[in-house]
Amino acid sequence: MKTLKSLIAIIITIAFVLALNMKIGSAPPIGKFLNPFGGFWNNAESTSAIADKKIRLNGLIDEVTVKYDSLLIPHIFAKNDHDLYMAQGYVTAQHRLWQMEFQTHAAAGRLSEILGENPGILKYDRLQRRQGMVFGAKNSFSEMSKDKESHDAVVAYSKGVNAYINSLSGKNLPIEYKLLDYKPEAWTPIKSAILLKYMAKDLAGRDYDLENTNLYNMLGKDVFELLFPIMEHGTDPIIPNGTKWDFEPLPVDSTQLEVPDDMITEIMEMPDPRNGSNNWAVSGKKTKNGNAILSGDPHLHLSLPSIWFAMQLNTPEMNTMGVTLPGALGIIIGFNDSIAWSETNSRRDVRDWYKITFEDDKQETYLLDGKWLKTTKVIEEIKIKGAKTFYDTVVYTHHGPVVYDKHFLSETKKNNYALRWVAHEASNEQLAFLKLNKAKNYDDYVDALQHYQCPAQNFVFASTAGDIAIWVTGKYPLKWEHQGQFLMDGSKSENDWQGFIPFKHGAQIKNPTREFVSSANQFSADSTYPYFLYDGNFEHYRNRRINQQLSKMNNIIPKDMMSLQNDNYNLRAAESLPLMLTGFSKDHFDTEQLAYFDKIKSWDYMNNPNSKGATIYKIWWREFRNLLWDEFESEGNSLRRPSMAQTIYLMKNNPNLRFADVKDTPAKETFFDVLLESFKTACTVLDEWKIENDTNYSWGKYKNTRIDHLIPTLKPFSFTGINNGGGASVVNATGTTHGPSWRMVVELEKNNVKAWAVYPGGQSGNPGSPFYDNYVNTWGNGEYFPLQFMNNMQEENKAIIYTETFNSVEK
Repeated sequence: MKTLKSLIAIIITIAFVLALNMKIGSAPPIGKFLNPFGGFWNNAESTSAIADKKIRLNGLIDEVTVKYDSLLIPHIFAKNDHDLYMAQGYVTAQHRLWQMEFQTHAAAGRLSEILGENPGILKYDRLQRRQGMVFGAKNSFSEMSKDKESHDAVVAYSKGVNAYINSLSGKNLPIEYKLLDYKPEAWTPIKSAILLKYMAKDLAGRDYDLENTNLYNMLGKDVFELLFPIMEHGTDPIIPNGTKWDFEPLPVDSTQLEVPDDMITEIMEMPDPRNGSNNWAVSGKKTKNGNAILSGDPHLHLSLPSIWFAMQLNTPEMNTMGVTLPGALGIIIGFNDSIAWSETNSRRDVRDWYKITFEDDKQETYLLDGKWLKTTKVIEEIKIKGAKTFYDTVVYTHHGPVVYDKHFLSETKKNNYALRWVAHEASNEQLAFLKLNKAKNYDDYVDALQHYQCPAQNFVFASTAGDIAIWVTGKYPLKWEHQGQFLMDGSKSENDWQGFIPFKHGAQIKNPTREFVSSANQFSADSTYPYFLYDGNFEHYRNRRINQQLSKMNNIIPKDMMSLQNDNYNLRAAESLPLMLTGFSKDHFDTEQLAYFDKIKSWDYMNNPNSKGATIYKIWWREFRNLLWDEFESEGNSLRRPSMAQTIYLMKNNPNLRFADVKDTPAKETFFDVLLESFKTACTVLDEWKIENDTNYSWGKYKNTRIDHLIPTLKPFSFTGINNGGGASVVNATGTTHGPSWRMVVELEKNNVKAWAVYPGGQSGNPGSPFYDNYVNTWGNGEYFPLQFMNNMQEENKAIIYTETFNSVEK
């Protein structure tokens, strides 16, 4: 718990940060900010203040009881769906209001309203709007409104959020509102749709069409395909190799690949390529107690307040628990009394770029098959706190919004690129989760997934009946081979999508003979799958390590699954380091370099916190890859480098590759030369790091995991210096600011489902609360909390610390 004295010091520090560094507009009026009756210190919380409460909510049909356990997880007991979701909205807003609103403002391109005049923030807002975030959300809300269950639920949720907002006065607003000097606005149902589009962008908002176009034009077809293959060697897909497909695929009219000769200079920032997850389920035949066990851990940017909010939702028809996204309804990842589920990012390409030919600079018509079609123009009004409103005109074609044009990110003023994205399609992902929460068996699970479109996910499943399964779920365009891998000519309808892959043709498997299912963002299926699969960023190591371990495990207990989630074995290092060490002798190094070399030679490939070999490997690999692919560092055009897996494959199978030659030297270097030079550079880098940081260069110290506040400059609200293991391509995918955002293990006993979980944060969004970051150390140590899954409201549970009772105002 933060004491009053330390909290005052923190806020004073933040005030200076805001004034001197953030440049986000006017600071809050100092008198109001320091007001002892309503200023910043009013947000301090104490466990001694916890007590039962009675709350009146206008519009409730019946009484709702919310029991909080010692982790501040709410267990909501309602007698009908309306009251359940209204209470969920209220309770979520109680603890995460600022986060909910800030994230939806960010998704909608409205940060300038909060943060003020700043070129970078304005560019971000324009990009969000030009990508069609609200456009897609409106389409989805329209679809959501057609279904009574999801429409009524999202309306009830909004009522609950607004009831909490209306109960607030200035003195008890979340502290971020006081720091940034603004107030919450009313929550509307479309905000929940916008939040889901925010996740669609974060998980399925990456593509390489424009980079690939640059590379294809620079390298030519043969070299491009050598360096950037569709499927990498040794791929272990989600659906096991050799699986038979029991459907007749839809035909796809193919056309000749034509790559425009455009060289694109500035490409918008995209989500972190490390966004992904692990999940798996093992059947009872592999477990000690004969029960299926499911595990899941989504990998996202680590932030405070935490991405997830844990809760239990109970009605006479449903009893489910897990985590939700603040602003979304129901449970997103979790379990109920019959099934469990978790998701990983499928990394399928669902975003394509089209080059648009306008008739003239007015952008009122564009060319398609020799005809000029009318565009639609949308004027985006971007309000800026403390400055004039900025107006941006976004042009829409039948492909979608024109993101790049003469007004935005097009230096030549001639490149007009429209974005076709599945996230723009009308969809109702919310209904999929509402149905999953109530699902009782495999058929219910499949029925729920039919409503899920974007972001494409691999949904793993296990049930108390003993079934396990996985579906690669989403709305996937029907494409001819290589379609969407490069920029396409938007003036030819032959380049348009030809429809979508039917849901039942998705890659999926139930109760496989190997007795487990798993995914970790790798290729969905092998080359026999009859539809074109592409992403350009499939995982190659975590998935194979998981499958290797699960294949040899028996008599599994939940603790074994926790250990696997925290597995630090670096398979990429095990496959690359022996190649990197080949040919070296002591004569190549000075004394200090030799010490590093001896250290990495004896490394066991474990990315444990105290490992020094892991640190040396990380730096050496980074310097080696940078030097090897120096031809791809271009100031004039946006490029990307071959993947880590393809780099290792080429080291082993194509050592005479011309790219080993360093472009800035007159000599003709070999792979060995590049390895030697990069190792010496790595030694220098490590020496400098030790001088600036710590002579102890163990992996945990070097990696230095931290969890930043959503506004990173609010450093006192962040958590730093977490000494743990893991890393990129490791099952425990914990990096400096990225990693497992929720770890969950569920054992599906027939009459007593048990679960353990943890996430890097805490239930409260208030930095002055003892529940703000109280899970972090447990998470960092690879430990878990048992979840208190209650069967009914009357059940005695010693973990319950207080109760909120909701009744209608009329009663």
